[in-house]
Amino acid sequence: MASIPERNDARRGRHKRPQGHFSRRPEAVADDWIWGWHAVEAALSNPMRGPAELILATPERLKQIEAKFGRLPALQQADNQQIAQRLPQGSVHQGVAVRGAALEPADLADFEPKRGAVLLMLDQVTDPQNVGAMLRSAAAFGAAGMILQDRHAPRFTGALAKAAAGAVDRIPVARVVNLSRALDELTDAGWRAVGLAGEAERELGQVLDGAPTVLVMGSEGEGLRRLVAEHCDELARIAMPGDFESLNVSAAAAVALYEAARPRS
Repeated sequence: MASIPERNDARRGRHKRPQGHFSRRPEAVADDWIWGWHAVEAALSNPMRGPAELILATPERLKQIEAKFGRLPALQQADNQQIAQRLPQGSVHQGVAVRGAALEPADLADFEPKRGAVLLMLDQVTDPQNVGAMLRSAAAFGAAGMILQDRHAPRFTGALAKAAAGAVDRIPVARVVNLSRALDELTDAGWRAVGLAGEAERELGQVLDGAPTVLVMGSEGEGLRRLVAEHCDELARIAMPGDFESLNVSAAAAVALYEAARPRS
């Protein structure tokens, strides 16, 4: 009859994982992953990103990546469960995830104030899903870029990149310390700042004139902060004939970007 230590050793041996197998849940889930096919494909296509540290892909996705990008050193085959283990709970990864492909931010000077050009500035909009959806709208309506405050904005990874469906890598994004000073700099460069505010007297369509415009969106709860609003050239509201109180900030941004994209003589 086996001794108690021998039985315990055998029991432990049965549960021992083969070398190189992913653990059930890593000690800490990293926050610099991008997942979802469209988001990962856009990240790997973007020359402004640094090299990826690790790309995990199911066999089918691995073939797609190799067909488009060749044999990447960071690419490793994994199953759906192994990929999910590296990501936050509930992440819909679609069989692929990439880590460590850092994206270089844009500079305000990169934005050229051409007629019809539109920038989207976010004043303390912090929800990743909203920011991701706004990036997607910015790409859809041809915005020239987005501007965020460095301290009060989410990272462009994870759920945000998934919600943006690749727009993270299509829309240049500048991060600044102070939005009011950034508006002054943009105004000096030839941009016109229009802040969105429900209490404004004029509608957005009446305010826009085709000049290079910065649309400034505030957070859902507080709206534009006073100092940021004071640095706008004009405030405007979105016309809502349905007499509803307000829109979600990402929906409001989509409406504003659509209005700004309309041709004006």
